[in-house]
Amino acid sequence: MLTALILLPTAVAALLMCVPRTAPRSVFLTVWVATAAAELALTLAVWAGYRPDGGMQYETQVTWIPSAGVSYHIGVDGLSLPLMAMTSLLFLACAVYALRETRRVREFAALFLFLQTTCLGLFAALDLILFFVFFDLSIVAMYFIIASWGHSGAHRAALKFFLYTFLGSLALLLGFIGLYLAADPHTFDIVELTGANPLAGRSLYGALVLLAIGVGLAVKTPTVPFHTWLPPAHTEAPTIGSVVLAGVLLKMGTYGFLRIAMPVLPGAWTEYALVFVVVGVVSVLYGALVAMAQTDFKRMIAYTSVNHMGYILLAIGAAAAVGTGEQARRLAVTGAVFQMVSHGLLTGALFLLSGVLYARGRTYEMAAYSGVADRAPVFAAATGLAAFASLGLPGFSGFIAEFQILAGSLGPRPVATGLALLGILITAALLVRAMQQIFLGPTRLPALAPGAAGPFPDLRAHESAAVLPLLALGIVLGLMPRFVLDIIEPASHQVLDLLAR
Repeated sequence: MLTALILLPTAVAALLMCVPRTAPRSVFLTVWVATAAAELALTLAVWAGYRPDGGMQYETQVTWIPSAGVSYHIGVDGLSLPLMAMTSLLFLACAVYALRETRRVREFAALFLFLQTTCLGLFAALDLILFFVFFDLSIVAMYFIIASWGHSGAHRAALKFFLYTFLGSLALLLGFIGLYLAADPHTFDIVELTGANPLAGRSLYGALVLLAIGVGLAVKTPTVPFHTWLPPAHTEAPTIGSVVLAGVLLKMGTYGFLRIAMPVLPGAWTEYALVFVVVGVVSVLYGALVAMAQTDFKRMIAYTSVNHMGYILLAIGAAAAVGTGEQARRLAVTGAVFQMVSHGLLTGALFLLSGVLYARGRTYEMAAYSGVADRAPVFAAATGLAAFASLGLPGFSGFIAEFQILAGSLGPRPVATGLALLGILITAALLVRAMQQIFLGPTRLPALAPGAAGPFPDLRAHESAAVLPLLALGIVLGLMPRFVLDIIEPASHQVLDLLAR
């Protein structure tokens, strides 16, 4: 079932490319939505059959390159399953949102379906080379999405995105080869490497391997100072490209830290965890402060992603602190995973709503709008919900995630956590200011987009169908998070057990 879940979108994409481009646009869009819905159904079936205390499940292992110790090895546990479910939901939301897309729809749908395979495959990969393949292929797919369907500066932004993230992937590969050479027998299998702990007692070697893997994952996350590709990529990408970029692709970096860096390199991670804590706090504060300086609504949301990813790095760094309570450290790791899911849902919704704003006024500049709530009350309410949820207001998933991260990190790293609290205050200020500027006050609107109906159309059916379920799930997770936490917590405990070796 897991292999079918991963490969189905690419199989459908290949079939779509065999259909003549002259076929009705509705054919490609219907197949895209149907496939994304089937993917979500398969993911829910995997979730229903998953046993929270059962460790790695749905495993499949087939020899791929035997001479190099490479295999097609996949499986899911409490770290990967919530991210796969979030991924499937976001891709379905993107397919629904794109129902009015008119530009080269066949290729657009095929690229997103292929990208869905790379995302799901990476979260399920249990072999370093398989992880690397999916990691690299996601870069290629996103490059073409930004370059071909983005805005006026898309080619430059896509090239910068590709060069930065590809350079990060090369550093990642170098670290993987270092792990392979250290293992006896040589292998790229993550499960075997985790059990063997091949770099135990080899401080310098472990530091160099962690440096390579850490840089590769930090570029993808992204953290300061490797974040500079992110704002232009988001600003120039098509709306649903930004949704997948922020909601899913950024999580490949943070997930890699939890899946590879912490359990496979426990000694090196424990020794250098403070570095990741510092980078996390700097990302929290820098991302929030630079977001506050933005006048472009979409670019502002992009910088808040740097801020939110910083909280995750703070948590997983604090979890390695020696001599502190295990319960607090477990809470930090659980919060980090929950934050990945929450951020994907809420920031995905915010980017979809920024796309609605652009579709109406053809600009993301906040100064071009005022009093929009009078013309589009549902749109204003949805954006308000997404903004307040994103800043961590109680009752939303963002609060659960940030509370766990801060509560779990405060004991091990009190100074860093105290500084990170300022990030929440700054984020609240910038989001409330943006809401006030765009939606309140006297009505001021830019020239309407060609073909727009009415003075400023409220959310249309396909836009509501894409955005509102994400917000609804953000509320459900904020009020009843137990069904997700029950999946995450055993896996978090296992990560800490491996880290304590």
